[in-house]
Amino acid sequence: MIGELKTVVLDARDIAGLSAFYTGLAGWTQAYADDDWVTITTDDGWRIGLQNAPDHMPPRWPDPAYPQQAHLDLRVPDLAAATERAVALGATLLRENESWHTLADPAGHPFDLCRNTDDPKTTLMAVMVDCPDAKELSTFYAELLGKPITYEGEGMAMIGQEGARPLMFQQIEDYRAPQWPDSAHPQQLHLDITVGDIEAGERAALAIGATRLPGEGDNWRVYADPAGKPFCLLWKV
Repeated sequence: MIGELKTVVLDARDIAGLSAFYTGLAGWTQAYADDDWVTITTDDGWRIGLQNAPDHMPPRWPDPAYPQQAHLDLRVPDLAAATERAVALGATLLRENESWHTLADPAGHPFDLCRNTDDPKTTLMAVMVDCPDAKELSTFYAELLGKPITYEGEGMAMIGQEGARPLMFQQIEDYRAPQWPDSAHPQQLHLDITVGDIEAGERAALAIGATRLPGEGDNWRVYADPAGKPFCLLWKV
C-alpha cells in the first residue's frame, strides 16, 4: 500500500446545491462547507468532497465527446421511489433498466441507482471508473491503495471488498482521457489519497505508472494515473 483513499471529489459550479442534493437523496451528512469546498460523509464510511469549479463543463452521457470519466453507484431499497425522489431534488433521468436507473445529478454527473431490497438504507456501493484497460488500471490502484483485486471479468474489474469502499473499473471502447487542467476536457471526479511521506509516496506512485502533473499546495500534489485521470497525494503538515 502506497496511500489510503481519503476522499472522492466531484467538480461542480454550485457545490452548495450539489451538497443539498446528495444529503437529501442519500441521507449523507455535510461535515464541512466553505465557498470552495464541501465535505460530505456517509454512514457506510465514504468521504465525498465537492470542489468549486466555476468553469466546470458537465458530461453529456452517453456522448463520448463529453465523457463522465467516473460515476457513483448507489444502492436503494425501492428503485422507483428513489428515482422519483432524485428527480424531485433536481436530477435528470437518463436511462431505465430493470434493476438500475441512470440519472444525472444537478451538476450533470451521471450516477446509478441500483435496487437492493435487502437493505432499507441508501448506500454507496462503489465508484465506477471509466478506462481504456480495466485490468491495467485496477492493478495500478490495487498497488496504490493496497486493496486486493476481488473481481475480474471481460472489460470489468473491482478492487476492495464489498462494504469497504471498493473501486470498480469499466472498459470504454472510445475512451477519452481528461486533459487537466484544461476545462474543455475536465477531470469531472478525482481521488484524494493520503500518504505518510510525500517524497516516498511520489516515488512509489511514479514507479507503478503514475505521472506528475502541474499543481501543488502546502499538503497536496497532482498526478495522473495510467489512464490519464488526475488524482492527488495528500500529507500532513
